[in-house]
Amino acid sequence: MEPMTSSIQRVEIHNWASAGYRPLVFYGDWQVALLNWEPVFDPANLGEIERHDETDEVFVLWQGRGALFVATSEGISLVDMEPGVVYNVLRGTWHNLVATRDASWIIVETRDTHLHDTEVRQMTDEELRQLGGQLPSWLA
Repeated sequence: MEPMTSSIQRVEIHNWASAGYRPLVFYGDWQVALLNWEPVFDPANLGEIERHDETDEVFVLWQGRGALFVATSEGISLVDMEPGVVYNVLRGTWHNLVATRDASWIIVETRDTHLHDTEVRQMTDEELRQLGGQLPSWLA
């Protein structure tokens, strides 16, 4: 499905209703995207984690239930996200999401981060074990 875009008196209106990630607004060096649930956010499919070395990445949960987790030298940390709260993942931080099927996020980041500044790796067995012990009860 293509994104819906229209203009009314110098206001652009964008929407993305399909699964996955879609950058919608670009200005200068930054962009705003929508990220809708896709199977990689299901607890049964957890395994990959990503980072961006050139930019922070801002997440705002605006629909559904979601949790953000990060991997550091101290291990995995998970935060149960609240709708409307801004979560800024600092550049160089391994991170990913887990969520319910109705989850959707607003993403703000450097333009084309998903094309040029995304490194993905498999989580270790120990990281997966730590994450499994922190998953929110609403995922059951």
